[in-house]
Amino acid sequence: MTKLVAAVTRTLADGGVTDAFGVVGNGNLLAVNGLIADGIRYIQARHEGGAMAMADSYYRVTGEVAICTTTYGPGLTNTATALAEAAKYRSGLLVLCGDGPAGRTRAIDIEQAEFASALGVRTVRVDDPATASAGAAEALRLARAGPGPVVLSLPSDMLHAEVPDGAVASVPVQDSSIPSGAAELDAALDALSRARRPLLLAGLGAWRSGAVKPIMELGERLGALLVTTVLADGLFNGSPWQLGIIGGFATPRAASIISQADTVVVFGASLNDFTLNGGRVLQPDSVLIQVDISRAPTIDRVNLCVTGDASAVACALLDGVNARDLRVSQWRTEVADEIKQVAWDHQPYDDASTADRIDPRTLSLTVARLLPEARTVVTDGGHFVAWPAMYWPVPDPAAFVLTGVAFQSIGFGFAGAVGAAVGRADRTTVIALGDGGALMGLPELETLVRVAKSALVVIYDDAAYGSEVHMYGPHGIDISPAQFHDTDFAGIARALGASAVTVRGVDDLVAVTRWSEQGSRGTLVLDCKVVPNVIARYVHELAGRMRAGAM
Repeated sequence: MTKLVAAVTRTLADGGVTDAFGVVGNGNLLAVNGLIADGIRYIQARHEGGAMAMADSYYRVTGEVAICTTTYGPGLTNTATALAEAAKYRSGLLVLCGDGPAGRTRAIDIEQAEFASALGVRTVRVDDPATASAGAAEALRLARAGPGPVVLSLPSDMLHAEVPDGAVASVPVQDSSIPSGAAELDAALDALSRARRPLLLAGLGAWRSGAVKPIMELGERLGALLVTTVLADGLFNGSPWQLGIIGGFATPRAASIISQADTVVVFGASLNDFTLNGGRVLQPDSVLIQVDISRAPTIDRVNLCVTGDASAVACALLDGVNARDLRVSQWRTEVADEIKQVAWDHQPYDDASTADRIDPRTLSLTVARLLPEARTVVTDGGHFVAWPAMYWPVPDPAAFVLTGVAFQSIGFGFAGAVGAAVGRADRTTVIALGDGGALMGLPELETLVRVAKSALVVIYDDAAYGSEVHMYGPHGIDISPAQFHDTDFAGIARALGASAVTVRGVDDLVAVTRWSEQGSRGTLVLDCKVVPNVIARYVHELAGRMRAGAM
């Protein structure tokens, strides 16, 4: 007869899971052995939080469920921050963990379902050998259906229980249909009929629904301009009518054009404060139409919510525009020359580089010219994140992973890079981190060196937590707790098996050229000593809002 743990891992493998990340302990070692025996690739992380971030990043670049596996108790609680991030991002992943024995509590045990629930995560606990396989199948189905991760708990006293013959379940085929179309379509078409300067804004939901083509066709028919959220960067690559990213990372030229829109249709974006840049992005009297599978607008600013899948609604709007024979806006013609200069590499600045430190803008622009076309960009959180978002184009939204963006955490850049490198081994993984986050997540640099076929690490090293320095320093607050001594990341990286160089000027970046000429193999770490007083515009604006009491 089949043991319970073997039935669970076989169900997950048969259900199509191919990769798992984890740290082993008493509660999950048998499960890890089962995963490996069933053909699932297992990546050994150095910390459970890192393993969770790996599985999260894997989902973001592939759209497929991966497993994060931990032991019970502290193994699971070690995932808390990364699990909260995955939950807020709604990443589809499965947490396979040990759990306390049924009917008794040990010192190491906690109420794991309550712990997960506090983070907004669902739990499936296996309590009966006869339904163990069915429970695993249901957990995997839930992870694919969303929203967010699912914890699959295996009580320690059940692992060796025998599963009755015929009790092995299969994972049901996921019904991916989403309600499409809505009664609000006519109202949206009425608004578009009055539009003189229409703007189509796409978020990650538009990418996931395959809405790129119909949105671009709708834009062409209306004469609308195109823009994306930061998470959907790259969605409209190739279009001469796209303005890049809306919100805090928009160029001044793009922000100026966006502010002229009188009607904005939003496909698959949550419209958070960063996207609308504190409400300053749009004219107060512009019409804001949100297309979302939810039946309620995500913010009060929305004038009309059209319920439905982004792709289906875009197609329906296009049909409606054609049926009504709506006029084509002349906005594109009016701003055609200006759009050609809208990208960040066209924006002038005074280079603040010194003899021993490089301006982060100069660094980012130079690195951008050296990056391979086939790349996935992964960032940690922090002040520095503006520079890669501004200066490093990506092939598509699945090639841009901002770890910590949903929960505003730092420390998962290296781990996120591992997940991206495993999920998209056909692309070079480019990782951007601040020195604070790099130190926090340093153990997973060893994992990255061990796992990645091709990885370029760029550390924006200003010897500080830059966001706190720039947000609070202008208020006269003591910022010394946010500053620290310089770190020799190049030396650490070499000790962990990577190639590395300290970058103080543009000439030092020749190391990237040499690495590329040698096939971009292995991991190259750039410890970039950046000038600490160049502040990203979005941080300037946040600091201003703080002074005004708006935060």
